[in-house]
Amino acid sequence: MIRITKIFTFETAHVLYNYDGKCKNMHGHSYKLFVTVKGNPINDLENPKNGMVVDFGDIKKIVKEEIIDVWDHAVLINALSPHKELGEDLEQKGHKVIYCNFQPTCENMLYEISVKVKNRLPNHVQLAYLKLHETENSYGEWVAEENI
Repeated sequence: MIRITKIFTFETAHVLYNYDGKCKNMHGHSYKLFVTVKGNPINDLENPKNGMVVDFGDIKKIVKEEIIDVWDHAVLINALSPHKELGEDLEQKGHKVIYCNFQPTCENMLYEISVKVKNRLPNHVQLAYLKLHETENSYGEWVAEENI
């Protein structure tokens, strides 16, 4: 079994409803996402992906379409909270708003990323690990073995 990792960066703002610290105000982060998948390298001379678990470009395409293109330079808002009105106001003023059915913390973003990436991976490849840096020295991790 081999693990391979691709790293992504994106800029996203969020608002944490009912949070009791200074991050209760809308603010943004330069996120750094590590996506690790695992599988056995393809062993077929006729396959253009011979020797690869999966093409790094395929991982890039999945994450770009499911996460980066959607969340980059957007504001994540919990649609189940009163902040939905804030989101609607921002949208009317031309801002890109993503409504979540969860509090948009690093932890919950990892859950959402895991679902979106797993649903798009080829059958012979498994999502093994995610790490999402919210800041240079603060991050969350999602580990497949702990989420069965």
